[in-house]
Amino acid sequence: MRRSLLNPILAFGVLIILIISFSYVGDTIEGYFPPQKPEEITAMSIGDTVVSGMKVVDDAKIRKVPVLFNFEYLKNLFEEEKYLPIINGLLTGSLETPLSQLANGNISAQGVAQGFEGPGYLSVQGQQLVVNAPQTFVWGYKTGYTVGVKTKDGVEIRNGGKSGELVKTVAESDIKNDTIPNEYVSITTFKKWYNKSTEGDYIYLDYSLTRFNDGRNQVTPNQIKTFFGESVVTYMKNYPAGSPVMAYMGPHSENVTSSYTEALGSYPEYGDSARAYNAMSFARAWNGTIIPPKTGSNGKENIGFEPCPDPNATGGSAVHGVCPAARSLRGATTSAGLPLPSGIRWDELAIAYDTSPTVGVKVYNNHDYPIKLVMWTDGSGAGLVIHSQVVRLG
Repeated sequence: MRRSLLNPILAFGVLIILIISFSYVGDTIEGYFPPQKPEEITAMSIGDTVVSGMKVVDDAKIRKVPVLFNFEYLKNLFEEEKYLPIINGLLTGSLETPLSQLANGNISAQGVAQGFEGPGYLSVQGQQLVVNAPQTFVWGYKTGYTVGVKTKDGVEIRNGGKSGELVKTVAESDIKNDTIPNEYVSITTFKKWYNKSTEGDYIYLDYSLTRFNDGRNQVTPNQIKTFFGESVVTYMKNYPAGSPVMAYMGPHSENVTSSYTEALGSYPEYGDSARAYNAMSFARAWNGTIIPPKTGSNGKENIGFEPCPDPNATGGSAVHGVCPAARSLRGATTSAGLPLPSGIRWDELAIAYDTSPTVGVKVYNNHDYPIKLVMWTDGSGAGLVIHSQVVRLG
Protein backbone atom coordinates (compact mmCIF):
# COMPACT_ATOMS: atom_id res chain seq x y z
CA MET A 1 0.00 0.00 0.00
CA ARG A 2 2.79 2.35 0.94
CA ARG A 3 4.69 1.46 -2.25
CA SER A 4 1.71 2.06 -4.54
CA LEU A 5 1.19 5.50 -3.01
CA LEU A 6 4.86 6.35 -3.41
CA ASN A 7 4.98 5.67 -7.15
CA PRO A 8 2.56 8.47 -8.15
CA ILE A 9 4.37 10.90 -5.87
CA LEU A 10 7.70 10.01 -7.46
CA ALA A 11 6.22 10.27 -10.94
CA PHE A 12 4.78 13.68 -10.18
CA GLY A 13 8.10 14.83 -8.78
CA VAL A 14 9.94 13.63 -11.86
CA LEU A 15 7.41 15.46 -14.05
CA ILE A 16 8.02 18.71 -12.14
CA ILE A 17 11.76 18.27 -12.51
CA LEU A 18 11.38 17.61 -16.25
CA ILE A 19 9.23 20.70 -16.72
CA ILE A 20 11.73 22.85 -14.86
CA SER A 21 14.57 21.30 -16.84
CA PHE A 22 12.85 21.83 -20.18
CA SER A 23 12.05 25.41 -19.26
CA TYR A 24 15.68 25.97 -18.31
CA VAL A 25 16.88 24.39 -21.53
CA GLY A 26 14.33 26.40 -23.48
CA ASP A 27 15.58 29.63 -21.94
CA THR A 28 19.15 28.58 -22.71
CA ILE A 29 18.28 27.78 -26.33
CA GLU A 30 16.43 31.08 -26.67
CA GLY A 31 19.59 32.83 -25.54
CA TYR A 32 21.43 31.33 -28.50
CA PHE A 33 18.56 31.94 -30.94
CA PRO A 34 17.16 35.51 -30.71
CA PRO A 35 13.36 35.82 -30.72
CA GLN A 36 11.69 36.45 -34.05
CA LYS A 37 11.50 40.09 -35.09
CA PRO A 38 7.98 41.47 -35.64
CA GLU A 39 8.85 42.74 -39.12
CA GLU A 40 9.61 39.16 -40.14
CA ILE A 41 5.96 38.05 -39.88
CA THR A 42 4.18 40.77 -41.83
CA ALA A 43 1.91 40.23 -44.81
CA MET A 44 3.02 43.64 -46.14
CA SER A 45 5.80 46.15 -45.62
CA ILE A 46 6.24 48.13 -42.42
CA GLY A 47 4.76 51.57 -43.07
CA ASP A 48 2.06 50.39 -45.48
CA THR A 49 -1.45 51.78 -45.07
CA VAL A 50 -4.10 49.40 -43.69
CA VAL A 51 -7.75 49.62 -42.77
CA SER A 52 -9.69 47.62 -40.21
CA GLY A 53 -10.29 44.04 -41.36
CA MET A 54 -7.08 43.66 -43.38
CA LYS A 55 -4.81 40.69 -42.69
CA VAL A 56 -1.46 42.13 -41.62
CA VAL A 57 0.30 38.97 -40.41
CA ASP A 58 1.46 36.13 -42.65
CA ASP A 59 0.90 33.03 -40.53
CA ALA A 60 3.32 31.02 -42.65
CA LYS A 61 6.15 33.31 -41.54
CA ILE A 62 5.64 32.71 -37.82
CA ARG A 63 8.46 30.59 -36.42
CA LYS A 64 7.71 27.21 -34.83
CA VAL A 65 9.34 26.21 -31.53
CA PRO A 66 9.64 22.87 -29.65
CA VAL A 67 6.68 22.08 -27.39
CA LEU A 68 8.92 20.63 -24.69
CA PHE A 69 10.74 23.90 -24.19
CA ASN A 70 7.76 26.22 -24.49
CA PHE A 71 4.87 24.82 -22.46
CA GLU A 72 3.69 28.37 -21.69
CA TYR A 73 2.95 28.86 -25.40
CA LEU A 74 0.15 26.31 -25.11
CA LYS A 75 -1.67 28.63 -22.74
CA ASN A 76 -1.14 31.59 -25.09
CA LEU A 77 -2.46 29.64 -28.06
CA PHE A 78 -5.52 28.55 -26.06
CA GLU A 79 -6.18 32.22 -25.26
CA GLU A 80 -5.88 33.06 -28.95
CA GLU A 81 -8.33 30.21 -29.73
CA LYS A 82 -5.86 28.66 -32.17
CA TYR A 83 -6.89 25.08 -31.54
CA LEU A 84 -5.60 23.59 -34.79
CA PRO A 85 -2.02 24.79 -34.15
CA ILE A 86 -2.29 23.32 -30.63
CA ILE A 87 -3.33 19.92 -31.98
CA ASN A 88 -0.64 20.03 -34.65
CA GLY A 89 1.90 21.07 -32.05
CA LEU A 90 1.07 18.18 -29.76
CA LEU A 91 1.23 15.74 -32.67
CA THR A 92 4.41 17.09 -34.24
CA GLY A 93 6.22 18.36 -31.17
CA SER A 94 6.52 21.96 -32.44
CA LEU A 95 4.30 24.96 -31.76
CA GLU A 96 3.63 28.16 -33.63
CA THR A 97 4.87 31.15 -31.63
CA PRO A 98 1.75 32.82 -30.17
CA LEU A 99 1.00 36.07 -31.93
CA SER A 100 0.71 37.81 -28.56
CA GLN A 101 4.49 37.42 -28.30
CA LEU A 102 5.01 39.37 -31.53
CA ALA A 103 2.05 41.71 -32.07
CA ASN A 104 -0.08 43.99 -29.96
CA GLY A 105 -1.92 47.25 -30.65
CA ASN A 106 -4.89 47.05 -33.03
CA ILE A 107 -4.00 43.54 -34.23
CA SER A 108 -6.23 40.59 -33.36
CA ALA A 109 -5.01 37.16 -32.29
CA GLN A 110 -5.69 36.09 -35.89
CA GLY A 111 -3.38 38.77 -37.28
CA VAL A 112 -6.15 41.05 -38.54
CA ALA A 113 -6.16 44.86 -38.14
CA GLN A 114 -8.96 45.94 -35.79
CA GLY A 115 -10.10 48.51 -33.24
CA PHE A 116 -9.65 51.75 -35.19
CA GLU A 117 -11.33 53.86 -37.86
CA GLY A 118 -9.81 55.33 -40.99
CA PRO A 119 -6.51 54.53 -42.71
CA GLY A 120 -3.95 53.30 -40.18
CA TYR A 121 -0.48 52.03 -40.98
CA LEU A 122 1.69 49.11 -39.97
CA SER A 123 4.51 49.87 -37.54
CA VAL A 124 6.86 48.38 -34.96
CA GLN A 125 6.92 49.61 -31.37
CA GLY A 126 9.62 48.06 -29.28
CA GLN A 127 9.48 44.35 -30.10
CA GLN A 128 5.81 44.37 -31.09
CA LEU A 129 4.08 44.63 -34.44
CA VAL A 130 1.28 47.22 -34.23
CA VAL A 131 -1.15 49.11 -36.41
CA ASN A 132 -1.11 52.84 -35.69
CA ALA A 133 -4.51 54.47 -35.92
CA PRO A 134 -4.54 57.61 -38.11
CA GLN A 135 -4.01 61.02 -36.62
CA THR A 136 -6.84 63.55 -36.99
CA PHE A 137 -5.17 64.89 -40.12
CA VAL A 138 -3.14 62.82 -42.55
CA TRP A 139 -1.63 64.43 -45.62
CA GLY A 140 0.85 63.61 -48.34
CA TYR A 141 2.03 65.14 -51.61
CA LYS A 142 0.82 64.53 -55.16
CA THR A 143 3.74 62.78 -56.87
CA GLY A 144 4.13 61.57 -60.44
CA TYR A 145 3.98 57.77 -60.66
CA THR A 146 2.76 56.33 -63.99
CA VAL A 147 4.25 57.71 -67.19
CA GLY A 148 3.83 57.19 -70.89
CA VAL A 149 7.16 57.09 -72.75
CA LYS A 150 7.06 57.59 -76.51
CA THR A 151 8.81 54.87 -78.51
CA LYS A 152 9.45 54.40 -82.21
CA ASP A 153 6.20 52.49 -82.74
CA GLY A 154 4.00 53.49 -79.82
CA VAL A 155 4.30 54.10 -76.12
CA GLU A 156 5.58 52.33 -73.01
CA ILE A 157 3.52 52.58 -69.81
CA ARG A 158 5.85 52.58 -66.79
CA ASN A 159 5.33 52.88 -63.04
CA GLY A 160 7.83 54.89 -61.06
CA GLY A 161 9.03 57.28 -63.75
CA LYS A 162 10.64 57.07 -67.17
CA SER A 163 13.02 54.29 -66.15
CA GLY A 164 10.60 52.59 -63.78
CA GLU A 165 8.85 49.23 -63.99
CA LEU A 166 7.50 48.45 -67.46
CA VAL A 167 3.77 47.73 -67.24
CA LYS A 168 2.99 47.29 -70.92
CA THR A 169 3.67 48.56 -74.42
CA VAL A 170 0.95 50.05 -76.59
CA ALA A 171 1.18 50.36 -80.36
CA GLU A 172 0.39 53.74 -81.89
CA SER A 173 -2.66 52.27 -83.65
CA ASP A 174 -3.97 50.91 -80.33
CA ILE A 175 -3.88 54.15 -78.31
CA LYS A 176 -7.34 54.53 -76.78
CA ASN A 177 -9.18 54.76 -73.45
CA ASP A 178 -8.88 51.04 -72.81
CA THR A 179 -5.09 50.98 -73.21
CA ILE A 180 -3.90 54.32 -71.77
CA PRO A 181 -4.52 55.39 -68.15
CA ASN A 182 -6.82 58.40 -68.37
CA GLU A 183 -7.64 59.31 -64.76
CA TYR A 184 -5.71 62.58 -65.14
CA VAL A 185 -5.03 62.96 -68.86
CA SER A 186 -7.81 62.54 -71.42
CA ILE A 187 -7.12 60.39 -74.45
CA THR A 188 -7.55 63.49 -76.64
CA THR A 189 -4.85 65.34 -74.70
CA PHE A 190 -2.63 62.26 -74.78
CA LYS A 191 -2.90 61.95 -78.56
CA LYS A 192 -2.04 65.63 -78.99
CA TRP A 193 1.03 65.13 -76.82
CA TYR A 194 1.99 62.00 -78.72
CA ASN A 195 1.76 63.70 -82.12
CA LYS A 196 3.95 66.61 -80.97
CA SER A 197 6.50 64.67 -78.92
CA THR A 198 9.67 62.91 -80.00
CA GLU A 199 10.97 59.43 -79.14
CA GLY A 200 12.02 59.26 -75.50
CA ASP A 201 9.69 62.05 -74.33
CA TYR A 202 7.31 61.15 -71.49
CA ILE A 203 4.09 62.38 -69.92
CA TYR A 204 2.70 61.75 -66.44
CA LEU A 205 -0.53 59.76 -66.54
CA ASP A 206 -1.18 58.90 -62.89
CA TYR A 207 -0.07 60.05 -59.46
CA SER A 208 0.68 58.59 -56.06
CA LEU A 209 0.77 60.15 -52.58
CA THR A 210 4.17 60.35 -50.88
CA ARG A 211 5.99 62.09 -47.98
CA PHE A 212 3.15 61.63 -45.51
CA ASN A 213 3.24 63.66 -42.33
CA ASP A 214 3.04 60.48 -40.19
CA GLY A 215 5.85 58.71 -42.06
CA ARG A 216 3.77 56.01 -43.77
CA ASN A 217 4.85 54.57 -47.11
CA GLN A 218 3.88 55.80 -50.54
CA VAL A 219 0.29 55.03 -51.52
CA THR A 220 0.16 54.06 -55.19
CA PRO A 221 -2.60 55.24 -57.56
CA ASN A 222 -4.57 51.98 -57.41
CA GLN A 223 -4.76 52.21 -53.59
CA ILE A 224 -5.78 55.84 -53.08
CA LYS A 225 -9.52 55.37 -53.56
CA THR A 226 -9.50 52.26 -51.36
CA PHE A 227 -7.77 53.90 -48.42
CA PHE A 228 -8.79 57.55 -48.71
CA GLY A 229 -11.87 57.72 -50.92
CA GLU A 230 -12.93 59.12 -54.30
CA SER A 231 -12.91 62.71 -53.02
CA VAL A 232 -9.14 62.61 -52.52
CA VAL A 233 -8.58 61.55 -56.14
CA THR A 234 -10.92 64.35 -57.26
CA TYR A 235 -8.89 66.83 -55.22
CA MET A 236 -5.63 65.52 -56.69
CA LYS A 237 -6.98 65.99 -60.23
CA ASN A 238 -7.50 69.68 -59.59
CA TYR A 239 -4.08 70.60 -58.20
CA PRO A 240 -0.59 70.52 -59.75
CA ALA A 241 2.03 67.88 -58.97
CA GLY A 242 3.85 68.56 -55.73
CA SER A 243 0.77 69.97 -54.00
CA PRO A 244 -0.04 68.88 -50.44
CA VAL A 245 -3.16 66.71 -50.33
CA MET A 246 -5.21 66.17 -47.19
CA ALA A 247 -5.82 62.43 -47.51
CA TYR A 248 -7.79 61.93 -44.29
CA MET A 249 -9.59 64.08 -41.76
CA GLY A 250 -11.00 62.60 -38.57
CA PRO A 251 -13.55 64.38 -36.36
CA HIS A 252 -12.51 68.02 -36.14
CA SER A 253 -13.81 71.56 -35.74
CA GLU A 254 -13.82 74.39 -38.29
CA ASN A 255 -13.60 78.05 -37.26
CA VAL A 256 -13.37 81.12 -39.46
CA THR A 257 -10.30 83.10 -38.42
CA SER A 258 -10.47 85.92 -40.99
CA SER A 259 -12.68 87.30 -43.75
CA TYR A 260 -12.21 89.87 -46.49
CA THR A 261 -14.43 91.28 -49.24
CA GLU A 262 -13.47 93.14 -52.40
CA ALA A 263 -15.69 94.69 -55.08
CA LEU A 264 -14.93 94.17 -58.76
CA GLY A 265 -15.71 97.71 -59.94
CA SER A 266 -16.15 98.87 -63.52
CA TYR A 267 -13.42 99.14 -66.16
CA PRO A 268 -15.44 98.94 -69.39
CA GLU A 269 -12.33 99.34 -71.56
CA TYR A 270 -11.32 95.81 -70.48
CA GLY A 271 -14.82 94.33 -70.68
CA ASP A 272 -16.66 94.06 -67.36
CA SER A 273 -18.39 90.81 -68.34
CA ALA A 274 -15.08 89.03 -68.97
CA ARG A 275 -13.59 90.58 -65.85
CA ALA A 276 -16.46 89.24 -63.76
CA TYR A 277 -16.00 85.81 -65.29
CA ASN A 278 -12.30 85.86 -64.42
CA ALA A 279 -12.99 86.96 -60.85
CA MET A 280 -15.46 84.10 -60.43
CA SER A 281 -12.93 81.70 -61.95
CA PHE A 282 -10.31 82.89 -59.47
CA ALA A 283 -12.72 82.19 -56.62
CA ARG A 284 -13.44 78.70 -57.98
CA ALA A 285 -9.72 78.06 -58.36
CA TRP A 286 -9.01 78.70 -54.69
CA ASN A 287 -12.26 77.70 -52.98
CA GLY A 288 -11.84 74.54 -50.91
CA THR A 289 -8.03 74.53 -50.99
CA ILE A 290 -6.72 72.85 -47.83
CA ILE A 291 -3.20 73.74 -46.70
CA PRO A 292 -1.59 71.61 -43.97
CA PRO A 293 0.68 73.30 -41.41
CA LYS A 294 4.10 74.49 -42.60
CA THR A 295 3.24 73.84 -46.25
CA GLY A 296 2.13 75.88 -49.23
CA SER A 297 -0.34 75.26 -52.03
CA ASN A 298 -1.16 76.64 -55.45
CA GLY A 299 -4.72 76.96 -56.68
CA LYS A 300 -6.46 74.54 -59.02
CA GLU A 301 -4.69 74.14 -62.36
CA ASN A 302 -7.71 73.23 -64.50
CA ILE A 303 -9.62 76.53 -64.29
CA GLY A 304 -10.03 78.60 -67.43
CA PHE A 305 -9.88 82.41 -67.79
CA GLU A 306 -10.93 84.82 -70.57
CA PRO A 307 -8.42 87.23 -72.11
CA CYS A 308 -9.37 90.90 -71.95
CA PRO A 309 -8.07 93.51 -74.43
CA ASP A 310 -5.13 95.51 -73.03
CA PRO A 311 -2.64 97.33 -75.28
CA ASN A 312 -0.11 97.42 -72.45
CA ALA A 313 -0.01 93.63 -72.07
CA THR A 314 2.11 91.21 -74.09
CA GLY A 315 0.08 90.06 -77.06
CA GLY A 316 -2.48 92.80 -76.51
CA SER A 317 -4.56 90.99 -73.88
CA ALA A 318 -4.49 90.09 -70.18
CA VAL A 319 -6.59 88.19 -67.68
CA HIS A 320 -8.25 91.18 -66.01
CA GLY A 321 -10.66 90.75 -63.11
CA VAL A 322 -8.34 88.47 -61.15
CA CYS A 323 -6.73 91.39 -59.32
CA PRO A 324 -9.78 92.29 -57.17
CA ALA A 325 -10.19 88.59 -56.40
CA ALA A 326 -6.50 88.35 -55.51
CA ARG A 327 -6.85 91.39 -53.23
CA SER A 328 -9.72 89.62 -51.48
CA LEU A 329 -7.59 86.51 -50.95
CA ARG A 330 -4.63 88.67 -49.91
CA GLY A 331 -6.74 90.46 -47.30
CA ALA A 332 -8.07 87.24 -45.77
CA THR A 333 -4.75 85.40 -45.66
CA THR A 334 -2.67 88.24 -44.23
CA SER A 335 -5.40 89.07 -41.69
CA ALA A 336 -5.12 85.45 -40.53
CA GLY A 337 -1.42 85.91 -39.84
CA LEU A 338 -0.24 84.19 -43.01
CA PRO A 339 2.54 85.69 -45.12
CA LEU A 340 1.71 87.50 -48.35
CA PRO A 341 1.05 84.79 -50.94
CA SER A 342 3.80 84.48 -53.52
CA GLY A 343 2.65 85.76 -56.90
CA ILE A 344 0.45 88.43 -55.24
CA ARG A 345 1.73 91.97 -54.68
CA TRP A 346 0.86 94.80 -52.32
CA ASP A 347 -0.53 96.83 -55.23
CA GLU A 348 -3.86 97.57 -56.84
CA LEU A 349 -2.53 95.48 -59.72
CA ALA A 350 -2.19 92.52 -57.37
CA ILE A 351 -1.11 89.98 -59.98
CA ALA A 352 1.44 90.74 -62.68
CA TYR A 353 0.46 90.26 -66.34
CA ASP A 354 2.72 87.24 -66.77
CA THR A 355 1.65 85.44 -63.57
CA SER A 356 -0.90 82.62 -63.62
CA PRO A 357 -3.71 83.37 -61.13
CA THR A 358 -3.65 79.73 -60.02
CA VAL A 359 -0.37 77.84 -60.38
CA GLY A 360 1.54 81.13 -60.36
CA VAL A 361 0.22 81.99 -56.90
CA LYS A 362 1.04 80.08 -53.73
CA VAL A 363 -0.43 80.46 -50.24
CA TYR A 364 1.80 79.42 -47.35
CA ASN A 365 0.45 78.22 -44.01
CA ASN A 366 2.93 79.14 -41.28
CA HIS A 367 0.63 77.97 -38.49
CA ASP A 368 0.72 74.68 -36.56
CA TYR A 369 -2.76 73.67 -37.76
CA PRO A 370 -4.34 73.06 -41.19
CA ILE A 371 -6.36 75.78 -42.87
CA LYS A 372 -8.99 75.80 -45.57
CA LEU A 373 -9.52 78.67 -48.01
CA VAL A 374 -13.14 79.52 -48.82
CA MET A 375 -14.02 81.89 -51.67
CA TRP A 376 -17.31 82.80 -53.31
CA THR A 377 -18.94 85.67 -55.22
CA ASP A 378 -22.18 87.64 -55.10
CA GLY A 379 -23.78 89.71 -57.84
CA SER A 380 -22.75 89.98 -61.47
CA GLY A 381 -20.88 92.18 -63.92
CA ALA A 382 -19.21 95.26 -62.48
CA GLY A 383 -21.29 94.82 -59.30
CA LEU A 384 -19.65 91.49 -58.49
CA VAL A 385 -18.36 91.12 -54.92
CA ILE A 386 -15.64 88.58 -54.03
CA HIS A 387 -15.57 87.07 -50.54
CA SER A 388 -12.62 85.20 -48.98
CA GLN A 389 -12.25 83.38 -45.68
CA VAL A 390 -9.51 81.48 -43.90
CA VAL A 391 -10.89 78.59 -41.85
CA ARG A 392 -8.92 76.93 -39.08
CA LEU A 393 -9.21 73.14 -38.94
CA GLY A 394 -8.63 71.64 -35.52
